[in-house]
Amino acid sequence: MSISAAESRPLARQVEVTVDELRVTLADGRKLSVPLAWFPRLLNAPPDKRDKWKLLGDGEGIHWPQVDEDLSVEGLLVGVPAPSASTPES
Repeated sequence: MSISAAESRPLARQVEVTVDELRVTLADGRKLSVPLAWFPRLLNAPPDKRDKWKLLGDGEGIHWPQVDEDLSVEGLLVGVPAPSASTPES
């Protein structure tokens, strides 16, 4: 049995922004949790603006219209912070 490319794409279904984490539930049941510090726009936005998000496409991405932030699910899975985020050196 083969899986089509559309069926194998990671798709977001639910998003939650806490004080220090971005949590995303995927259609296949996986749950991602990434540091909010990776996304300074979200980190610095008031909670009421963080709570207003929309899924892009079928869930390939997440958009916060009032924060002007767009994130891809694939980028979250790979662990890509925003270019302006400061991350600890390894």
